[in-house]
This record gives sequence, structure tokens and C-alpha cells, in this order.
Amino acid sequence: MQFSGRKLYSDVNLKFTPGNCYGVIGANGAGKSTLLKIIEGRLQPTTGNVALGPNERLSSLNQDHFAFEDEVVLDTVIRGHQKLYDIMTEKNAIYLKPDFSDEDGLRAAELEGEFGEMGGWEAESEASQLLQGMGIGEALHSLKMSDLTEPQKVKVLLAQALFGHPDVLILDEPTNGLDVQTISWLENFLADYENTVIVVSHDRHFLNQVCTHICDVDFNQITLFVGNYDFWLESSQLAAQLKANANAKKADQIKQLQDFVARFSANASKSKQATSRKKQLEKITLDDIKPSSRKYPYIHFTPERELGNDLVRVEHLSKSIDGVPVFQDLSFTLRPGEKTAFISRNDLTTTVLMQILGGNLEPDAGTVTWGQTTSRTYLPKNVNEFFDGNDLQLVDWLRQYATKEESDNTFLRGFLGKMLFSGEDVTRQVSVMSGGEKVRAMLSKMMLSKANVLVLDDPTNHLDLESITSLNDSLVAFTGSMLFTSHDHEFIQTIANRIIEVGPNGLVDRADTTYDEFLAHVEAQAQVAALYETAE
Repeated sequence: MQFSGRKLYSDVNLKFTPGNCYGVIGANGAGKSTLLKIIEGRLQPTTGNVALGPNERLSSLNQDHFAFEDEVVLDTVIRGHQKLYDIMTEKNAIYLKPDFSDEDGLRAAELEGEFGEMGGWEAESEASQLLQGMGIGEALHSLKMSDLTEPQKVKVLLAQALFGHPDVLILDEPTNGLDVQTISWLENFLADYENTVIVVSHDRHFLNQVCTHICDVDFNQITLFVGNYDFWLESSQLAAQLKANANAKKADQIKQLQDFVARFSANASKSKQATSRKKQLEKITLDDIKPSSRKYPYIHFTPERELGNDLVRVEHLSKSIDGVPVFQDLSFTLRPGEKTAFISRNDLTTTVLMQILGGNLEPDAGTVTWGQTTSRTYLPKNVNEFFDGNDLQLVDWLRQYATKEESDNTFLRGFLGKMLFSGEDVTRQVSVMSGGEKVRAMLSKMMLSKANVLVLDDPTNHLDLESITSLNDSLVAFTGSMLFTSHDHEFIQTIANRIIEVGPNGLVDRADTTYDEFLAHVEAQAQVAALYETAE
């Protein structure tokens, strides 16, 4: 595939088989989404072709959240199987005709036969079950899409892609905009999916849970690897190590590879394909693993001073937006050293709370009292306010936040170079940077602040996997305190030592616990509640 003389990849030969989930990874701009569009038939490759099996149906996740505003929610899901939906629409229209003819009767009978063969009689039931699995209750199924919130629309479009068990399922960033419960539901759904799934995602935990193979877009090639994302990551690092240690004996290298494969084979996924994947892993040879060309930004937060005895105390906090309460009467106290993840089924709840804690929004009632020794820096979910309409070059934009000692060009260019802004990148106007570049620029600004408290609202938003990995590692090592939101399971699991869920009934607060332990506790409570409900 070439665009304006630029080659994305060449001589790609891949075969995707049923029962497997293929995660497509690669640096930003490598051509991940382009590959999905080629497979879907929305883009034609420069050379070569894509072939589906006879009578196989392909379905993909629609990225336009407002594409079906006038449609009923249940019908929108069924439209995921367009042929079935067209048959259903045509036969219903025939039955509604006031002058129903013999010819209409023959056509209706023909359509009824096709409808039955395609599982049409179970269509509404299946669509309803998919929606309910994602938290879209039956009361919403007969509404129009325009009546739903955007997060609800995202779930409906995901249900549309999954509807009818397509032979090939294409998902581009399916976890974007989903809450934790829905992501977990989707992981379980895909882990047991019997057909072919091809997915692009920046969510490492999701890739690890669902993928049996990784398609790595690198070196203008697309290479297929057995295993999940962690297996690919560690195998590429091992390959780089073996390549660097060229003088090592072949036997020693093979022993390292065997030990590595054995460790991962023992932990193949929970899915039905675990046994066959284990066998595939065990067949890997030294020549099967290759180093990656990925570059990782250097992210390191160094507090200028240690925290004292107090971090922050929140008392009776309330906030409404356009007259609708976002949260009411929130109270909690955080201690120095805590890295607290705030979660909610409603993104607006946590974003508004972060805006207040970050000092960008005033509450309607209540107080936020920070400890005297705290110095804070804030990363909002939407960083565009720092860049839109700004004609400053990146190096001059960052200079605004540097001390006198740090403000010379040599220091700033070197600093930005570590964040993967090199050459002409540092003299570009900040207003034309991509979303990922803006977040990396904001992280650079935050590092210069030397704050001992980080307030981060969904910091992995717009970042590629390499930047997410670097940020994740830096925050694990950070010696100060953090208050953050995220949809990235691994991010929360590896960083947070306190979880606060902000729900409609107030706070669920769990200190000194991991995210997985928190989720297990919530699931156990839900099971107990279900047992009581059944008993009643």
C-alpha cells in the first residue's frame, strides 16, 4: 500500500483463520487502521487482493457515533446484518400494503423462508441480549438513537458490529468510550468467539485477554506472531538482547528462548484456544522472533520537594452541569504516597471531579483543601485549550513553563528530543500537532513543573502503545502522589494503591488494594445481591 509515493507496507501475505483473534499493533502512522480498511474493502491496495471465503460475512465497528440518529436502537443493532435487516424491512412493508396481491404473497413467502434460514426470528432477542450485556437496559431499546448519550451510542454501535456472529469481525479501538464493566463483558465475549476477529487497540490488558496472535506493522512489513501482546513485547525485547549479544553461543540463546517460551506457554489465555496456542508457542524457533524498531519516549517525573503529612481533604463536594447533578456530597481524605484511581460508569463524573481537583472548575458546594507542602500539575482529558489558535513553535511553547536555567534552546531541544520530538518537530506550530503529540508536549510541561502531586484525567488518551508503556513505567516509579482516571486496566492495576468509585449512590472506597482485587470485591458483592434477589 502506497500513499503519495510513501510505502506503508509491501508484499504482505497473511491468512486469518476462525477461532483466532488477531491484534494489529504498530507505531502511529504505520498503517494499522489502513490495513483494516483494506480488509473491509473500503480502500483498495496499490497491488494485491483480499479474499473472503464463499458466503462469509464481514462486519466492522462504525466510528460515526451519529450515523443512525433517526433509527430505533434495536433496529440499529439488527442493521449490523444488513441483508437480514433489508429482508425484514421488505417483508414488513409488504404486509402493511392495503392492496395485498397474490404476487405480494409469493414474495412474502420467499422472504419468510430466507428470513428463517438466516435466524431472523431470533434477531430481536439476540440484539436485546447484546445490548443488555453492555448495560443498555430494555427501556432504551425502543428509543431513537438521538435520545441516547454518546457513551450509550458507542455501546449500541459495538452491539451492531457483533450482531449475527459475523464470520470476520473488524474492530478499530473497540474499548474507546467504554466503561470497565462493558470492556470486561467484551473481553469474555471475544475470548470465546468461534469466528475470526481482527482488532486494533491501545489497551494492553484487552489485547492480552483476547488475542491469540499479534500482527506487527513494522519495517514496512506486517509480521504475524503467535501469542498475545505481552508475549510479542517481551519476545521483541529478547530478540534485541540476543542481537546485541552477537558473540553469545547459539546454545545459550536457544536456552533463553526455551525458558521464555515455557513461561508464556504456561500462562496461555483463558480462552478455548489456550491449548492449541500453547502448542503453537512451543514450536517457535530462534528465527521466529525479531527485534522491533519502536521508539519509547523518556518520561520521568522528579518532585522538587517531598510531601508533608497532608495531601488533600475533600468535604461535601457537589456539582451540577446544566442543572443536572453530576455528583453530590462527596467527602474523602487522601494521604501522602497514595496513587488513587477514580472510576465511574459515567465519564463526565470523573472528568468534572478531576477539573475541580486540578483547580480548573469551581464546585457548587463543598471544599477541597490541599496540604501546604503540595505542588500540583494537571493533565485534562481535552488538552486542545493549550494549543488551539496558538502560533508558537513547540520549543517556544515549552519555554513558557521552564525556569530561567532551563529556557535555553540547547536544553529545551534535548528535553523534547527525549520525548521523540526531533529535528523540525520542535519548530512546528503547536496548533497543527496531532492528539498524541499534544499529550506528549503536555507531559513535557508537567515534568518541568517538578510537582509532587499529579492530577491526570485519562492520560493514555491519544497515546500510542509505546508512549503508554513509558508513561505507565514512569508513574509506577513516581515518588509523589497521584489522582487519576483511566480506562486502561493495566494502567490502573500497576499504578493505583487506592480505588475510589464514584457512583449514583455515593463512593465505593477501597484503600491499599489493587484494581483486580477491587473488581473481584465488586463482582462478589453483585453475586451476593443477585442471590438475595433470586431468593426474594
